[in-house]
Parts: sequence; structure tokens; C-alpha cells
Amino acid sequence: MHDTQLTSLVFASGTFVPSIPQIAVDLNSTGPTISFAVSLSILASALGAMVSATYSSFYGRRPVYLIGTPLLCIGSIGVALSNGVAEMMIWRLIQALGTSGGMSIGAAVIGDIYKLTQRGTAMGIFFGASLLGPALAPVAGGWGAHYASWRWTQIALAIWGFLAFLSILLFFPETSHPGSRGIDKLRELEGQSSKRCIWVWLNPFASLTLLRSPNLVLSTLAGAAVLITDYVLLMPVAYTIGVKYNITNEFLIGACFIPCGLGNIIGAPIAGWLSDRVVIASRTKYGTDIWRPEARLKAALPGAMLPVPLSVLLSGLVTHFVQGKVGLILNLFCFLMNGIGVDLVLTPASAYIVDVVHERSAEVMAATTGLRAIVLAAATSGILPSIKYIGVLATDVIATVIAWSAFVMIWVIIRYGQRMREWVDVGYTTLKDV
Repeated sequence: MHDTQLTSLVFASGTFVPSIPQIAVDLNSTGPTISFAVSLSILASALGAMVSATYSSFYGRRPVYLIGTPLLCIGSIGVALSNGVAEMMIWRLIQALGTSGGMSIGAAVIGDIYKLTQRGTAMGIFFGASLLGPALAPVAGGWGAHYASWRWTQIALAIWGFLAFLSILLFFPETSHPGSRGIDKLRELEGQSSKRCIWVWLNPFASLTLLRSPNLVLSTLAGAAVLITDYVLLMPVAYTIGVKYNITNEFLIGACFIPCGLGNIIGAPIAGWLSDRVVIASRTKYGTDIWRPEARLKAALPGAMLPVPLSVLLSGLVTHFVQGKVGLILNLFCFLMNGIGVDLVLTPASAYIVDVVHERSAEVMAATTGLRAIVLAAATSGILPSIKYIGVLATDVIATVIAWSAFVMIWVIIRYGQRMREWVDVGYTTLKDV
């Protein structure tokens, strides 16, 4: 059930992107201006993730989900009723806040219920199920925008959010270990046996102190680097392959997202399984009394070296030089390859982050998500202007270089990770904790 909120997050973004040209016309604005709402929602998601993670560690996972999901419904209705760009931006912010706990708390739930050697596979299944959003949302959003209105797609998203709320309310149990929540420790300290609610003000930015760790910073920046390629390919699709191959139907533009979504669904479980196999092989080789958490990241190297950078580079070359149906088909293949490659990197990286700071898994995911969001917000705000001024191919070449930097960062963590963990102790998980 924890998949539903992350699915809502990516669904909210996915339904919005194919509608950007129509929204720009309806609100008397421009595509680059409307696309700024994507950057804004990324930042709002980062802020919300830190708040959600902090309070989920104190009160538990379930209450935070139940409070956040209604914000998705309210924000979606607000976006649907917006009459101006500023108003729409505000409601998009609220919408993003409502879905922001999906990634950080979802990963924490995986850490709650799965042991070390199963965590990668579980994380892969979690991402794979959650990332149905990228496969379905653009098609649904494009269909709704073309045959009804972009406003109706937002109403549909509000209904989806309500159904997600009901599923969490009825079927999702609390997964935090007994006695591990802050509220449990406070009651024990004060000698209270009552289960009555106690409100405590918490600092949502306290988790940012975890970013003193070079391991966490590098793994986060590597994830951001590969995700930039995803945004470079998909966010401007109406202005790249849409213009190149004369696709103006929002439904067909949304359908172009399907290969990337399918790649996510295929890549995430494979990546998780591979990362667990690497961990098991490492423990077999060195013994169970020696823990080398960086070994998991070896599973991310192939994806960072080949499919992620090559997919965006080939897409740029194809869009620039290849005409007609052949060019479109080759671009869609690049989208599929990118979807698989991105998950081959992100899934082991996310599992590694939970591995090394397991006791604060929700908070570390929120902190790293926040850093990644700042990078992505800055990058996505420049995608359409870059395409306008230097072209699709040059923009994709820049994204390719950024993607290859992810390979370098992951290699550095694998090679020097143990030494870097000794530089700054942020409360790393020990062999005893494992």
C-alpha cells in the first residue's frame, strides 16, 4: 500500500507534462513558464519529504500518509480550477506537498520490513510498482487533455488521491518497529501508558546534518545526474520529437512516455535483484563478520556507464539527423533504454543509502531527496531554454557528460567508501545493527 503515494507523485507530474502546451495557451502563457511548475513541484516535494520523514520517525509511517494524501486531492482540485499562472503554481505546490512522503517513507517502510540481503529486491519491486505512474500518467494526461481538458485530468487525479487515501486507511498497517518511534520513547521516558496523542514540534531540517557524509552526498548527486537525463528526454518531448515528427495530439505525445515507463518497470526489479546478489556474494567472500555496504553499488556501475548516457546521446543524434517513422521509433527505443538504465542506478543507490543509515532511514531518504531536488529543480528549469538557444543535440550532449559523471561518483564510493565513512560519523549502521 505504500506504493500508492509514490505512484501519486509520479502520476501528478506525468499527467501534467503532456498538457504543458495546452495549459500555456489556456492561461495565456508560454511553455517554458508553465514548465517551471515542474521545477517548483520538485522543490516542494523535497521540503515536504523532510517534514514527512521527520514526523514519520516520531509518530510512525501510517499517520503521515493519512495526513499527506488529502493534500494531493485539495491541490489537484485547486490546479483544475486555476485561472492564472500564479494561482496554478500555488496549487501545484500544495499538490506536490501531498505526495512528497512517497519516496522517503516508502523506502523507510522497505527498511522496516526487509532484512539486508532482501532489501535490494524489495526496493526494486517497490520502485517497479510505483513507477507505473510514468508509464500510464502521460497517456492518461494526454488523452484527457486532447479529448476533454487538462483540467479534467486534475479532477481525475483528485479522485485517484481519494482512493489512495481509502486504501491506506483500510489496509496499510504501521510498520515502525515497536518502541522505535519517538512518541514511544517519549511516553516511556515520562512514564505514560496512555495512547493519547501528544503533539511535539520537530525540526524538519535536522535530517540535513546527515549530508555531512561524503558517501551520502556522492550517491545522491549520482542519482541526480542520471535523473537529469530522464527529464531532458521527457519534459520537453512536445517541443523535441513532437515538433520534429509533427505530433500535436496530446494523447500521442503522452504515449511517447510509455517506453520509458516500461523501462522503469523492467529495470527496477532487475536492479534490486542484482544488488542483493552482489551483497550476498560479498558476504560469502569476506564472511558474515565483515560488512562492506559499498559492495551493493557495484550493481549500479553498468547502468551508469552505458544505457543512461548513451540513451540520451543517441536520442539527440537521432532527433537531429533522422527523419520520419524510423527516427521516431529509434527515439522511443532510447526512452526504453533510459528507463531501464536509470533504475539500474537508482535502485542500488537507494538501497545503499538505507543500508548505511538504517536507524534513520526515512530521514536520510528525505535529506538526500532534498539535495537531489535542488539539483533537479535547477537543471529542469534550464532544459527548455537550453533547447531553444543551443538546440536538442547540444543539450543532450551536456546531459550525456553529466550522466557519465554519475559513473565516476559511484566508482569513488566503491573504492574509497569505507575510508570516507571514517572521516565523518553520522551514525552509520554497524555490523551489529545488520
